[in-house]
Amino acid sequence: MKNLIVVFVLTVSVLSCKNQEQKKEGHNHQQTQTEKEDAPLKKPLSPHTSTMAMIGDAHIHIDYSSPGVRGRIIFGGLVGYDNVWQAGAHNATWIETNKDLIINGELLPKGKYGFFTIPSKEDWTIMINKNWNQHGKDDYNENDDVIRFKVTPSISDKITEQLEYKVNKISETEGSISLAWEKVTISFPFKINQ
Repeated sequence: MKNLIVVFVLTVSVLSCKNQEQKKEGHNHQQTQTEKEDAPLKKPLSPHTSTMAMIGDAHIHIDYSSPGVRGRIIFGGLVGYDNVWQAGAHNATWIETNKDLIINGELLPKGKYGFFTIPSKEDWTIMINKNWNQHGKDDYNENDDVIRFKVTPSISDKITEQLEYKVNKISETEGSISLAWEKVTISFPFKINQ
């Protein structure tokens, strides 16, 4: 009889342990699924992007991070007036050309350059700078500007949610570069130096 009781207790104990292990495994499995469901891939708030175009045999390339408006006041708010801005998010925006360009009557030799602006209510200062590889505007130095000029922004009622650059072809020797974000667009022409 004692042997029968011992066998019964052992059997109940073994079955109980197996049942608890199965519950734990099931619980862990369930938790893993929940974690996967709760952690979808998030789209970056300021995705890295670029734009480019061929104007004749000139290849113009602009590389930048594209922040969103996300309900914020951008110019005169997030981007203060009369302050240097890297014209994008994170690293400085850069522009590269394989041909010499004429911008605002000045020569921009072929190469890679940082692109900076100073936004204001009335006009914007555009700076094309030798130092293209920098974080934000941390190392910006006016003495490294190759070309510096002013443009008048156009204001729209329509909001451009993500910062967007465009290289527009006008002819085989002429084009324009534009930047649009929030309600503001700036644009300036360039020519291929023949």
